[in-house]
Amino acid sequence: MPFKITISDDADRQLRFLPVRDQRNLEAAILARLEHQPTTPTKVSKRLRPNPLAEFELRAGELRALYNIEGDEVVILIVGRKVGNKLIVEGEEFHGHQDHPVEPPGNGPEKDPQ
Repeated sequence: MPFKITISDDADRQLRFLPVRDQRNLEAAILARLEHQPTTPTKVSKRLRPNPLAEFELRAGELRALYNIEGDEVVILIVGRKVGNKLIVEGEEFHGHQDHPVEPPGNGPEKDPQ
């Protein structure tokens, strides 16, 4: 039985932010890879380390779709582009999938100079 594929409102907006060619490539990858065996690890799909956002990642070249499985439904949560070791979502570096995002310098707790 094929899985139903749902794209969250955020992921839909993020998908529309991509160039049309990238949108089509990612949509084709989603349909080809996630409709029948979305939890089977392959070169293009894998289970992520535990994090507060998504359980799985689909790769289509440098494009990424983060998703969860809910019963017989695949829910696409985040769409972006991998650049180096960073996930870029709507033109911004995305940190929401990390357990402990790195704090920018100067935003950590103050140290006592004594």
